[in-house]
Amino acid sequence: MAHQEPSTVELEDAPRKQLDLGSLPPIFVSATHFDTEELHRLEEELATVNATLTYDLREARIVLSKVLRKPRIRFDLRAKGLWTEEVTPGPGVKDEEAQTTHENTIAADGDDSSTASEGERHQPPAKRVQRQHATSVRTPSPGATAADRIIKVVRTEWWDESKAAGRVLPFDGFITYVCRPIEKPAIPQTPPQPSTQSSPHQQTSPSQTILARAKEDAPPTDHARRDRFGKRKFNIMSKSSVGASWEAGHSSNRAPQLLTTTTSDNEGISSDLPEMPEWVKKGIKYACQRSSPRDSPNEDFIDLLKKIKLARLLTDDEIGVRAYSTSIAALAAYPYRVAGPREILRIPGCEVKVANLFVEWKNTGKLKAVEDIEANEDLKVLRLFYDIWGVGATTAREFYYERGWTELDDIVEFGWSTLSRVQQIGVKYYEEFLDPIPRPEVEEIGRIVHNHAVKVRDEGVQSLIVGGYRRGKEASGDVDIIVSHPDEEQTLNIVNDIVASLEDEGWVTHTLLLSLNSTSRGQQTLPYRGGGAGGGHGFDSLDKALVVWQDPYWPNKTADLEKDPKAKNPNIHRRVDIIVSGWRTVGCAVMGWSGGTTFQRDVRRYAKNVKGWKFDSSGVRSRVNGEVVDLEGWSGYEGSIGSGKAKTMEEAEERVFEGLGLVYRPPSERWTG
Repeated sequence: MAHQEPSTVELEDAPRKQLDLGSLPPIFVSATHFDTEELHRLEEELATVNATLTYDLREARIVLSKVLRKPRIRFDLRAKGLWTEEVTPGPGVKDEEAQTTHENTIAADGDDSSTASEGERHQPPAKRVQRQHATSVRTPSPGATAADRIIKVVRTEWWDESKAAGRVLPFDGFITYVCRPIEKPAIPQTPPQPSTQSSPHQQTSPSQTILARAKEDAPPTDHARRDRFGKRKFNIMSKSSVGASWEAGHSSNRAPQLLTTTTSDNEGISSDLPEMPEWVKKGIKYACQRSSPRDSPNEDFIDLLKKIKLARLLTDDEIGVRAYSTSIAALAAYPYRVAGPREILRIPGCEVKVANLFVEWKNTGKLKAVEDIEANEDLKVLRLFYDIWGVGATTAREFYYERGWTELDDIVEFGWSTLSRVQQIGVKYYEEFLDPIPRPEVEEIGRIVHNHAVKVRDEGVQSLIVGGYRRGKEASGDVDIIVSHPDEEQTLNIVNDIVASLEDEGWVTHTLLLSLNSTSRGQQTLPYRGGGAGGGHGFDSLDKALVVWQDPYWPNKTADLEKDPKAKNPNIHRRVDIIVSGWRTVGCAVMGWSGGTTFQRDVRRYAKNVKGWKFDSSGVRSRVNGEVVDLEGWSGYEGSIGSGKAKTMEEAEERVFEGLGLVYRPPSERWTG
């Protein structure tokens, strides 16, 4: 019979002599495979029984982790700035916990020099106090060196079974990795030799540069053979990297800047704060419930926070990414120029950490964290790889930490044959894909796609350019176009026909993904499955084509081809996504592809927490019974929004806002950072 886990209250009542972790050395809880609430719950349970928690791996002797494979464990530790070598457990290692004394416990109960972690901004104040107490700065044993420190990675089941037993169980049977810290290895100047499998580039002229050789590898368009591409990662951001303190996964140990405000800063926070917007007064936390215009009066400070957020992403700090995303979105919606920290603390989603950073920035005109980020060489490499279309943050870390690559040349020379076709195209057109697409060019691409959609169907086709363009961006990283038709018979398999038509005229040079997921399920809303399943936010649930675009016409084309039949097209390559939605839920598709990242995240959270629904770009379903919730008037039954089908995509989107109980926000008010 499965036992029932004790609650936090029960843990507090347990005899401390039976379940007391106070004698154990500092414990670091790895966030991998945890969601935010689960991670906080575990840390609170550990703090209740006197565990010494740390957010600094350089202090930790025990790491609690859900990860079971040693290579992934080593990777997670490196991502936080800790390089290790495995140690074979022996008598000295096995008995180490029993020899640990109270010099490893919290140094000072009243120490207020540490600040809350990024994930704490989501907790009630009472819980945050407890966590601050449990994570105060600790002093290592005198004379200890990093090489002397043995770290044990322990499965989280150890804690679960200790709770069930009501006593601290031995680690035996739960240890997955025993290691000691080592110096970060120097990146070799000459990468390791490639495998014997040859790549197309090894047969080209040695006088060509490596990237030039990559550009020569352009497989001809093959409409019948296409690779599948799982993740959409081609964000365009400014360069940044992370400093040593960030690599350790925690903020600087300097005293909070709120304690050292200047006279000029105090002059900026008079007792008369501006009249707060209604969403601030009511404590509204969802970005989809407020207006976020493009031009924020606090854009200079927000830009710095975005750099920190990106550093969190590249160092695998999911909790930090969510926390900074929330703060950035809240500041983006705030209509006044912030004058001081008290004002920031009034804004939902902006807590002490952001106020501290604001005071530092106002006092000095800069942020030490951002300076560390921009100076760090490791993150410069990670950012280089992250900017490859088809490479996300996890793969960027793999390229650098696992394979030792430091530049694009290394990828082409030593790993070309290991890349997916999508990644090869991302490297080949690296600089072109980073070149922003001006609005007029976006509009021209949209017009051409629409004309080809009409060509393969009829004049009833509607299309809409979404993404950053619809929010008002002057230049876009790629072009996202939604195509639909009031007659759903006309949207079945239309994406296939559109791409074939574009290829015939030479507009599409590579088709990287062609998905008919929606057609294959009869264009129905993605089924809801409880327990967190159900296809994320529906990106992969619609019919779509991800293509490389190139204008086939150039001024001297005829003369160039007469002189050389193999003359190359000099026009730049662009990234274009063609998305097809059935009309019954086209408003959800338009809404799902038109807002900033945090706006879309909060639409899903709002639908879940306020309405009890699951929202994605394929439609809405009840989380109670899994039934479709018709917000767009498709069915015409009593209770659906509107009377009959919407006439346009924009009207359908407005009905979705209304059905969710949200005030309609035009795309120009969805700039959440």
